[in-house]
Amino acid sequence: MTLLPLAAPSTAALQEALIERGVDPVRADAAAHGLRPLAVVVDDMDAETRELVAAAAQRAGIECLTGDGWVLLAAGAARLAGLARPGHTALPPEVAEALGRFVRSAFETPAAWPTGRGAVALDAPVVVGILNVTPDSFSDGGRYLDPESALRQAARLVEDGADVLDVGAESTRPGRPEPVSAQEEWSRLEPVLTGVVERYPDLPLTVDTVKADTAARALDAGAWAINDVSGLRLDPRIAEVCAERSAGLVLMHSRGGIGDMASYDHAAYRNVSDEVVRELEAAVSCAVERGVARERIVLDPGLGFAKKPQHNYEILRHLPRLAALGHPVMVGPSRKRFLGAVTGTATDERDPATAAACVAAYTLGALLFRVHAVAATREALTVAHAVERG
Repeated sequence: MTLLPLAAPSTAALQEALIERGVDPVRADAAAHGLRPLAVVVDDMDAETRELVAAAAQRAGIECLTGDGWVLLAAGAARLAGLARPGHTALPPEVAEALGRFVRSAFETPAAWPTGRGAVALDAPVVVGILNVTPDSFSDGGRYLDPESALRQAARLVEDGADVLDVGAESTRPGRPEPVSAQEEWSRLEPVLTGVVERYPDLPLTVDTVKADTAARALDAGAWAINDVSGLRLDPRIAEVCAERSAGLVLMHSRGGIGDMASYDHAAYRNVSDEVVRELEAAVSCAVERGVARERIVLDPGLGFAKKPQHNYEILRHLPRLAALGHPVMVGPSRKRFLGAVTGTATDERDPATAAACVAAYTLGALLFRVHAVAATREALTVAHAVERG
């Protein structure tokens, strides 16, 4: 059984209309969330389960369409919550649990991302500055390979407004000859992590790696979270490493190995937004089964990874579906090819387009934004946040 969110629009207009008419802001917020229209498709159901779900929905006055192996449900959030209410639901337990998580996401936007070293507040857009200590990354490879240069760049990113630093020591650029060994990866990471932790002891750090051994060393050296661009496909033990240390975990969607996941080799989809949501749900299940607490997981749709330009724009358009899974969403559009495909700009000229993509993603539910040029994105998101909050 799989559950795919279809709609989760903003509640701001509903809330403002109620407040303007004298409703207490707290009550207005609760009412707006309860009235929020939601739709969801439950797939991969046997006939008996489908009939049980359809019958329960109809009794509850919820719009319901069915077909071979699927049920579509549509109603206000409060009514759908009632359908999945623990102890009072007629739904099969698996369906009730999944539907309950989906509906809770409409009421409970994550306030923070907890990790074993502290919590990253999510009450405003979080800008994640990219620090690549690699010789071959597509945008800045080789610039910060030596520790002194890397630490100077870390200082610039913080000065420009980075809330988090994401440090990576293995490029995913297509065409690389050989993967980087865990030993080489750690030799690049260790002096930079040590230096950043000493200089900025309260700054959240994430480490971009697909290796459990590197993840363990990084977390022990002061990292707050691991950013796994393979979504646990290449080394599921990363989940256990994070669970043991109560660390945060970013699960990014990708396909293929470290050397071709940023190419088009695996960019074949019937419905890209459906498949990205499904594959990230599978990654979440893997992480939870290995002990990671759900609230410590951030999801990233993997813009530019095994996706052609049109796929990335479709994913951004349907980002509310990913946000509706109940995890904070991070996007990383920075200087990617899909931006150049519509702007005609070279890699190092795409920072304005990056900021625009981040603002669009923010309005559609993303909360964390991984970028090379922090200042431009920080400024754009500050304005977008002011518009949203009034």
